[in-house]
Amino acid sequence: MKLLFIFLFMVFFHFAIAQNMHSNDIATIKSCRAASNNAIARHDVYGIAKYWLDNFVQIIGRGVYQTGKDSIAASWKTLFKSNPQIGYVRNPNEIVVSDNDTLAWERGTWIGIHSYSKGGNYAAMWIKRNGTWMLKAELFVSLKANKQQ
Repeated sequence: MKLLFIFLFMVFFHFAIAQNMHSNDIATIKSCRAASNNAIARHDVYGIAKYWLDNFVQIIGRGVYQTGKDSIAASWKTLFKSNPQIGYVRNPNEIVVSDNDTLAWERGTWIGIHSYSKGGNYAAMWIKRNGTWMLKAELFVSLKANKQQ
């Protein structure tokens, strides 16, 4: 009986530690997303791109895709220069961290401000590298057409 109690305690303790670790990872990813949203509002391309891996992939709401951190950062710079009022806000609805704590799935909604679209849904893939969560890919789907643009 004593061994059973010890075993059950260890299982519970392991589960509690794992859940707390995921909670910390989820909070970290939410914080990164909020900082990225703030960087977009300031038109700070470095602040947006600092969360991207070098081989980052981004598919924007109308299906155009780009690969590579430098190439995508250059597109953001061009966008901000050509449309000084543009903005985007991403609102996570769910973040799921993998069992081995190296990958995470984020999904939510996005809002476009003075953009071709008023928003839609998005998904993101995060990878933990050297203890830091970085974006590997983002997929945005435009579901709210902006008739004005």
